[in-house]
Amino acid sequence: MKDAVQMDELDFALLHAMHADPKAGVLELSRQIKVARATVQARVRKLEQSGVVSGYGPRLDIAAAGFDVQAFATLETAQGALDSVTNELESIPGVLEAFATTGSGDILCRIAARSHLDLQKTLLDLNKSSVVARSTSVMVLSVVVPYRSMPLLRTLDRPRSAKAPAYRATAPNTD
Repeated sequence: MKDAVQMDELDFALLHAMHADPKAGVLELSRQIKVARATVQARVRKLEQSGVVSGYGPRLDIAAAGFDVQAFATLETAQGALDSVTNELESIPGVLEAFATTGSGDILCRIAARSHLDLQKTLLDLNKSSVVARSTSVMVLSVVVPYRSMPLLRTLDRPRSAKAPAYRATAPNTD
């Protein structure tokens, strides 16, 4: 497991700005948080290399794309079959993500489909696996809290930034 990267107020301001305006480039980010372009570039590189920023790309709304039937399926699998079931899950397009879990089930999958009939087909495909002993599913009625990360990141202790004096003088409140 990686050690957590130490982030200061400037890193949090940068993450907040990137989250608020995902298409902003380095120059625009430097203007928004009032630090030098090179500082922003170095900080972004640090956040990328540490894995805090794990990628860039459009955040897709699959419901808007026509996959508005969603469910979570809990799978009980044969002991030691994680690699096999991983390959099988990756081969099913309707499986959006899957997590190894504790508790009565072994894997929790998030599934999307165009219709209830398509969802049933995906669930049947899951059950065809030789390593899946049993599955249980629950339908998603609506999204109450969409995926988010900034509120959790804001709970981290953040030392004051030792760099960028101009930033310290005008630091925006990102809480």
